[in-house]
Parts: sequence; C-alpha cells; structure tokens
Amino acid sequence: MESTLLEKDTVATTQSVMEQYFASGHDVKYLAEDAVFTDMGNGKETHGREGVGQMLQYMYHVAFDAKAEVTNKVFAENKATMEFNFKGKHIGEFAGIPPTNKEISVPICVVYDLQDGLIKKARIYLLADTMMQQLK
Repeated sequence: MESTLLEKDTVATTQSVMEQYFASGHDVKYLAEDAVFTDMGNGKETHGREGVGQMLQYMYHVAFDAKAEVTNKVFAENKATMEFNFKGKHIGEFAGIPPTNKEISVPICVVYDLQDGLIKKARIYLLADTMMQQLK
C-alpha cells in the first residue's frame, strides 16, 4: 500500500513539473543543469540549461513567434510524453530560409526524462518535412 502511494506521488510530481514548465513558457528553472535535448530527426543535441534555453528562445521568439499547444500528455514516474502543435509565425531566419511571415502548425511529440524533479533529457520528434512544406 505504501509503495503505491509513493508511486502516485512521484507521478503527480512529474505532472506538476511538466505542467509548470509549459505554463511558464519553457522556464529553464525546470531543467537540470546538464539537461540534454535531442532532435531525433537529425541527432543534434543541445546541452545544458543555458544551451537549451537559448535553443528554445531561438525557436519560439527569434525564428518564430510561436507557442506549443498541448494536444496529449502522458505522465509516469520520472517520465512524460507530450504531443503538441508548434504554432506561430515565421519571423526570422530558419534553416537558411529568410522570414516568410507564414503561419505554421507542426505536430511535435517530445519524450521527457526527469531526475530529482527536473527535466534531464528530452527527445524531440518534429515533423520537419511538414514544417519545411509550410515555410515554402
């Protein structure tokens, strides 16, 4: 009985951290200092709280004026999987493409690993072909 309650508490902690992370607009205080975000489409890794923060700033506020609209979420002990639409306007250079001011909506799925109440790893599955089609 006690282990079941502890597991539920751990899942609730994971859910709370993830919901606060998204509600805050990806505040890096929810990331471990040595966090690693991996783009599974090309294998590119972004390391560290500062590096991930810069990458997110670029994607959501420099290349795009965008937000993540969550469409599905699953929480487990120190794990979270979230689906969302990356929605916004292309306002800055991205992948060699100058700003188009086009509106985009691209499905993304991210699998998160948490450790000690912080996001330690994220594996990002973004439909890059869909994004590029919408930008051209």
